[in-house]
Amino acid sequence: RSPTVTAMMAWDLQTLSRGRFILGLGTQVKGHIERRYGMAWALPVPRMREYILALRAIWECWQNGAPLNVRGAHYNLSVMVPLFNPGPIAHPHIPVHIAAINTHMCQLAGEACDGIRPHPITTRKFITEVMLPNAEAGAKRAGRRLETFEVAISPLVAVGEDGAELADRLRDVRARIAFYASTRTYRPVFDAHGWGGLVDRLHGLSTQQRWEEMPGHISDEVLETIAVVGTYRDVGRKILERYGDFATRIEFSLPVRKPGDAERLRGVIRELQGSGG
Repeated sequence: RSPTVTAMMAWDLQTLSRGRFILGLGTQVKGHIERRYGMAWALPVPRMREYILALRAIWECWQNGAPLNVRGAHYNLSVMVPLFNPGPIAHPHIPVHIAAINTHMCQLAGEACDGIRPHPITTRKFITEVMLPNAEAGAKRAGRRLETFEVAISPLVAVGEDGAELADRLRDVRARIAFYASTRTYRPVFDAHGWGGLVDRLHGLSTQQRWEEMPGHISDEVLETIAVVGTYRDVGRKILERYGDFATRIEFSLPVRKPGDAERLRGVIRELQGSGG
């Protein structure tokens, strides 16, 4: 997607939300870029850095009339005529968060972004021992401080009202973890826990299209380290215990399938909000 298109969508959403919009950006693995989206792949970190700089140059042009002059390896932008210039808005600073796992993308988050969004497959250990130190390193290199830097997590959550319901959800989450673990890009997370061999096994199964066998390779230890598992009564507390000391935003999805689920979800949200997080 062109940075100009993204810039315009973000400008509109920032206006409509009265300054509450956050732009989240993320890359994708090479196979999906080329064979799922039919696009040309490029080294993700340099391209993402240039994309973010292009967005901010476009917004600066619209807000303050600065000449548009982006010259890079991926994007060259120099035309902004009045017809396509939406002009200034009341809340021109649009926070940019990027999805990250690997070292250099985490460093870019600290260097150039307002926040980082760890992949759902990441663990507390990996976020605190690998991702956040790399974000700090990127910030230091850029001469930035991260006092207002956001860590917006979206953990996998398995929750049920009773054992049978929880068992159904665990099957879904186990399959999701197996799918992600078959992607070698995410191997550093598993290596941090000594589970690198799991990635090799699951990648092999995925190349053979043996998807239905993969969840059986996810042990309870792996499941409960990556996902937050509990009932509606205790899952909020468990989320806070795992992430509450460093996460600034917590996003998750829970199914609303039967009477009472919506109110149970509201209860979890109230517990999280009541913590001050």
